Amino acid sequence: MASFIIKPVHLRCVVRTGRLLSQHRTGKTLCSDRSYATEGDNRIPKIYTKTGDKGFSSTFTGERRPKEDHIFEALGNTDELSSAIGLAREFCLDKGHTFTDQLDKIQCILQDVGSNIATPRSSAREGHIKRTKFTAQPITDLETWIDNFTKELPPLTNFILPSGGKSSAALHLARTVCRRAERSVAPIVRSGEADPDVAKFLNSALNHRAGEGLGGVLMVILQVQVETVVATTAVGNAHNGAVHLA
Repeated sequence: MASFIIKPVHLRCVVRTGRLLSQHRTGKTLCSDRSYATEGDNRIPKIYTKTGDKGFSSTFTGERRPKEDHIFEALGNTDELSSAIGLAREFCLDKGHTFTDQLDKIQCILQDVGSNIATPRSSAREGHIKRTKFTAQPITDLETWIDNFTKELPPLTNFILPSGGKSSAALHLARTVCRRAERSVAPIVRSGEADPDVAKFLNSALNHRAGEGLGGVLMVILQVQVETVVATTAVGNAHNGAVHLA
């Protein structure tokens, strides 16, 4: 039988979706705090349910849906996005970059995104909606980060190729996963099953400089990282105006 050891240092924020599902089963509220780094009761729910799935899974509202349902597709994409950002963060820590705190906070906010997606409004009661509501504050924070990072950047005159070392490549991967997560969340929001601010948070409609939402933040962070080495390692592509960092 496999055993699991969870080190406290790795519990930067509690996985909200799993905790919410545990709350639904037990009827107990583990923590109502909605901060970036949750404090207080850090109990972790059991990782098994003894119910079997038969190709189905439960939302926070208790509704059983097939695993290929668009709700679980979006949850899987946001989970993958958080994992990609976590990998990028580790590479960025190794390089001593200054924006790793923002990446950490983004991962915690994505737990709230998952909680909201896992609570389809068509089967949610008032208590479900109140507990998983996603507000506009994280979007305001993203816009502030974009503004602050952009002040450090000169005009962007080249496309940036997805490469340039481990941290840069990992950030590019996170950026592209973010776009997929946004695409999968869009129809859920349009149907009224999730809060509109969830889609706004993930928004990655990138313009030449940056963009909006999380996609925009990741693009600006990439540009900040590029500017730290571009003076000595940039190689321009004369055909398409691309910049590749060696």
